[in-house]
Amino acid sequence: MTEEDFNKLIEELKVDLKIYDEMIKDVSLDMIAEGFTQYPVFIATEHEVKLGELILEKNDHAATYSIYATTLEEMVDKQLVLESKKAEFIRTYKDPKKFMCIMLLTATVASFVFVPYKS
Repeated sequence: MTEEDFNKLIEELKVDLKIYDEMIKDVSLDMIAEGFTQYPVFIATEHEVKLGELILEKNDHAATYSIYATTLEEMVDKQLVLESKKAEFIRTYKDPKKFMCIMLLTATVASFVFVPYKS
């Protein structure tokens, strides 16, 4: 995948995140407040995945990506983040009150991005 193609995907994601911003922030803060995790992760994907819970269906919002909520812990349990990389992930994880942690998952890309909340 070229850098141009990747940037195009990121731009599509940003359009969707303008719609989803407040809802993702609310879910993230609830996950932390209720003690589920200190590291919420949101999967943006065009396809159904068997990870986390579907919280925002793309067809309900005229969006490109559906959003699933999961945790770093679940990703380690399912070996999507290796135990040996967990500490590194935590070091790079940004303040969940200010940034959403998105795993962009497409047929050609699996990449983590941190996007600031607009609110």
